[in-house]
Amino acid sequence: MITIEELARSIEYTLLKPTVTKEMIELLCEEAKQYQFASVAVNPFWVSLCSKKLEGSEVAVCTGIGFPLGANTTEIKVEEAKRAVMQGAKEVDVVINIGKAKEGDWSVVREDIAAVVAAVKPAAVVKIILEACYLTDDEKIMASKAALESGADYVKTSTGFGSGGATIDDIRLMKSVVGNRMKIKAAGGIRRLDDAMAFLEAGADRIGTSNGVSIVNEFKRRFK
Repeated sequence: MITIEELARSIEYTLLKPTVTKEMIELLCEEAKQYQFASVAVNPFWVSLCSKKLEGSEVAVCTGIGFPLGANTTEIKVEEAKRAVMQGAKEVDVVINIGKAKEGDWSVVREDIAAVVAAVKPAAVVKIILEACYLTDDEKIMASKAALESGADYVKTSTGFGSGGATIDDIRLMKSVVGNRMKIKAAGGIRRLDDAMAFLEAGADRIGTSNGVSIVNEFKRRFK
């Protein structure tokens, strides 16, 4: 049985909507420290503020690169990632070039994400977002292989802004490809404790959710 501390340390507490304000970001950071989450996940504009608010804590700052469409040029993704790390990001989540994945142009997909990995490791943990809702199972397998070959640390299901979020089947499929050579992050539509527990049991190491506080509080109520 997972402990409440292990659950909390698996959660990346996200706030990625376009209407986010400074006050909302400050509350996010305070709650992340209180609940001892693994990280906060914010858009690049807020990295510097989060880094200041979380200084001295064990909560990392995570941000999206090429987020949420993945259609930026490689050069822009690299510079965006480097600047985020310079401002204090310890983790970056990079969206693959989804269009090139649909074309089956895996060399471009792989080179795109590998360039970001090379630019920021080992200063930052790199997670590769497949946006699995747009991919066939065969494409998910190939995308997971590209993520593995890029030297990234995690492969991640979704941005939360696509037509669908994380599924248990996707976690199992990704796990079958990367095994223990990469970690796995589930994100998109994870709102309840049962959801989070199911993804962790299926092989996910991290959970991206804007409902981190309610998930941990539900655990407390259920298992007190």
